[in-house]
Order: sequence, then structure tokens, then C-alpha cells
Amino acid sequence: MTAGGCLLAMSYYGAEKAIAHYNVMGPVKAALEAAVRYMASNSGWRVSASTPFAGSGKTRAASGIEHFDELLERAVHEAPEHRLVTLDDVGSFAAFLVSDAAKAITGNIAYVDAGYHVVG
Repeated sequence: MTAGGCLLAMSYYGAEKAIAHYNVMGPVKAALEAAVRYMASNSGWRVSASTPFAGSGKTRAASGIEHFDELLERAVHEAPEHRLVTLDDVGSFAAFLVSDAAKAITGNIAYVDAGYHVVG
């Protein structure tokens, strides 16, 4: 990335908090978040991770989490915005991160979770 650019990673709340049935993926995501910080520090690149929690989490990987529907229901109930996050929400944030408007942001782990992280 000698001509600029931005490296983005997708993490998950389970990197920070123990989430039932998330198992080994919690430590894996924690390692990913540490890698984001170290890559930003050592490379001088723009490197960030977003941490969507609910809604956009309906992925193939999430389908392996037992009782995932209950986790989503709890997120809607507890999140300050009382809604699930959409893929558009995550995509809009990613577009912001790669834009010049975010050119001074690096090494950041940002939550895109309708506020769930402040109460979860």
C-alpha cells in the first residue's frame, strides 16, 4: 500500500466479552484486534476494524453459534437503538473509514452495533 489505501477487518463483540457458545472464536477475534493495533503502529498504514454485533451478524460463520436467534433477540431488547444492525449500516461505516474523511483514523476498533456495547 505504498500509494495509500486502508486495511479493514471485521471483528466481533466476543473479542472483548465472553459470549455464550462463541467458544474459540473469542480469542481468535481478540488476536485479530491486537493485529489491527500492531499493524497500524508498525506499518504506518490506515488499519481499522469494525465490530458489528447484531443483525449484520447473520453470516455463515454466525450460523454455527448455538442459540444465535436468542442472542439477536436480546440485542434488540437491550441495545439503546432497539434494533438490529444491517449490512448497509456496516457498509456505510466501512465507506467512511476508507474515505478521506477518516484519513486520521488508524488502529481503531469501532462498534457498529446500535449501541449494544455500552450496555452488553
